[in-house]
Amino acid sequence: MLNAKSCNTPICHGYKLYNTNSEVFSDPTLYRSTIGALQYLTLTRPDLSFAVNKLSQFMQSPTLAHWCACKRVLRYIKGTMTKGLVFKPASRLTLEGFSDNDWACDIIDRKSTTGFCVKLGDNLISWGCCKQRVVSRSSTESEYRSLSTTATEVVCIASVLKEIGINLHSKPMI
Repeated sequence: MLNAKSCNTPICHGYKLYNTNSEVFSDPTLYRSTIGALQYLTLTRPDLSFAVNKLSQFMQSPTLAHWCACKRVLRYIKGTMTKGLVFKPASRLTLEGFSDNDWACDIIDRKSTTGFCVKLGDNLISWGCCKQRVVSRSSTESEYRSLSTTATEVVCIASVLKEIGINLHSKPMI
């Protein structure tokens, strides 16, 4: 991957990964260790969360298509190595949560995927991407589940801030 050409996005828009969309990858241990390293990298790179979450769902039996998608993430990282999170002092401490979801995006089990981020002032302090536990019957239901996940994270962060003596200037907003 050292001489690979970089790409602009970690995953192709609209590209669907299946359990059986190509032949089995010959070195599943390599796939698993690469995905494990990418999972670690998501601690500081929220832009990778969705792609790594999606690729993590195929660890039990990766295919060549999954490996190609994994290599695309690596090519994206190569082109964005100078990018990262910047923390700046904030004049007002406000807590804001943002959420989104991809309704019924998993073509195998039709479960939705939730993505969220939480900002303290202007600084991104928490983010995540996870598959919802149940199948939502509508996009509205899926959105509410996503909001619930985000609200849980915001309440947890607000509680920690209160415990350590940091007072917010306003009520948290989602």
